[in-house]
Amino acid sequence: QVQLVESGGGLVRSGDSLRLSCLASGGTFDDYIMAWFRQAPGKEREFVAAITGWNSKLTNEDTMSGRFTVSRDNDKNTLYLQMNYLRPEDTAVYYCAANTKNEVTMAPSAYDYWGQGTQVTVSS
Repeated sequence: QVQLVESGGGLVRSGDSLRLSCLASGGTFDDYIMAWFRQAPGKEREFVAAITGWNSKLTNEDTMSGRFTVSRDNDKNTLYLQMNYLRPEDTAVYYCAANTKNEVTMAPSAYDYWGQGTQVTVSS
């Protein structure tokens, strides 16, 4: 059983930065494909980025638009999302997820474990 706990969300102003973290426990972190998703009110869950244990990345450039960077520290069992130049449209609950089947995918249904989410609110 894998547990994922996100942190780092908050209320910020347009143009500010945040770094989200996701601490994993209960499994072999290095083996997992880790990903960030987000869900805004009234919208479907949206893929942001995924990263393999060897740091290969799959990103949604429409979402990241050069402002976000995904990374991981396997020694700390932690996934990160650095978000710069935040915009009001980035307001959402951000979730981390783990795929244990070595699938690098944007599909939420492919991810086996999810965190509880962390709220990011960007004011204009």
